[in-house]
Amino acid sequence: MALRLGGLSAGSCWRAARGGGGLSAGPGSRAAGRTCRPPGAAGREPSRGLGHSPAARGGPRPGTGLSGALAGLAGLAGLAAVAFGHAERAEAEPRSPGARSRSPGRRQDDDDDDELGRRCRCFMAPPVTALRELRARPGDMKTRMELLVLETQAQVCRALAQVDGGARFSVDRWERKEGGGGISCVLQDGHVFEKAGVSISVVHGNLSEEAAKQMRSRGKNLKTKDGKLPFSAMGVSSVIHPKNPHAPTIHFNYRYFEVEEADGNKQWWFGGGCDLTPTYLNQEDAVHFHRTLKEACDQHGPDLYPKFKKWCDDYFFIVHRGERRGIGGIFFDDLDSPSKEEVFRFVQSCAQAVVPSYIPLVKKHHNDSFTPEEKLWQQLRRGRYVEFNLLYDRGTKFGLFTPGSRIESILMSLPLTARWEYMHSPPENSKEAEILEVLRHPRDWVH
Repeated sequence: MALRLGGLSAGSCWRAARGGGGLSAGPGSRAAGRTCRPPGAAGREPSRGLGHSPAARGGPRPGTGLSGALAGLAGLAGLAAVAFGHAERAEAEPRSPGARSRSPGRRQDDDDDDELGRRCRCFMAPPVTALRELRARPGDMKTRMELLVLETQAQVCRALAQVDGGARFSVDRWERKEGGGGISCVLQDGHVFEKAGVSISVVHGNLSEEAAKQMRSRGKNLKTKDGKLPFSAMGVSSVIHPKNPHAPTIHFNYRYFEVEEADGNKQWWFGGGCDLTPTYLNQEDAVHFHRTLKEACDQHGPDLYPKFKKWCDDYFFIVHRGERRGIGGIFFDDLDSPSKEEVFRFVQSCAQAVVPSYIPLVKKHHNDSFTPEEKLWQQLRRGRYVEFNLLYDRGTKFGLFTPGSRIESILMSLPLTARWEYMHSPPENSKEAEILEVLRHPRDWVH
């Protein structure tokens, strides 16, 4: 039975049309005879357990070297961050049954009457790769991963728009002159969300010598041809900041990287994760979020959730504050065994878990009453979020120091507002002190 992204086959399909504008949630509808489905996957088989490359098996090394660069390259702080050239703004809106209009970037020779074409109508914008190329390599992991990140983006944006009620996403297509491009979807000042960004990127080209050296330092023996290493990378990344201080912030990122050596051998790996950052601790919310991620991981091995949960707690650590950014989730990198198919299925399950792990929490809390003091505490915690992203997140730092980077995409993950107060310390036994204790001493939420 193929894995499906929950809810993706229902509701509105969106199209991208020329001109400014955004996406607004409308009544759910389904075009006649058409469903939006994720990339096909073979039936589930018993997993032999996922593993890292030899360099990573010695222990988690979060975000190191090029892998850390890809963590940023793959999304809001990343693959979108190295966008060169122009961005094309589009309006995403419900498509009426049977409607066929050409979207920005769609090639005249791309026939969209087959299954792939119908599936692509449900995306926020057309795929970065030409449809005829995707059709020519349907089983290739680059094709499958591109479709997965596009459908994850559409699923998450649709869920956010429906919760916000009248929110509008700006949809920007951008191109990278070295090869590839991406689609950035951003909502600001909505009814429920202060800022929500969901970005996908599909890029290719040649690795720099510096990047190749970083990979070799992690144990990857790469053979160059005339000093060049062709690569392909793609991913989806999102950061969502609600307005209500009782509704948590979420971040997720899932990515795939492939390098072709001089002899034609290809090295590949996956990375990603999903983590929650609440302003106030809610035990039920924390258990729900972690349990949902654990269920996704457990489909592929009982050791994955505890391993990747610890990795997440270690990675999102604000060293100078002595506290984590949030209450964690899962984080992993350099996954390259037991097989490409099994690791892809794991990543697909994780992507499938994003909406059910998070949207119920927003629905539960977005209308909660709150005091000015609670809003102030949210702004102070947002300041910590900014500190981590700018000081410690290797993907963000990589993008900021890459010539020609698209700065707007790099900083898309930051909240609209934040606050810093000199020597602020919450009262003992307060709700604010309660969340700080958890951030300093991570908990096991599912046992």
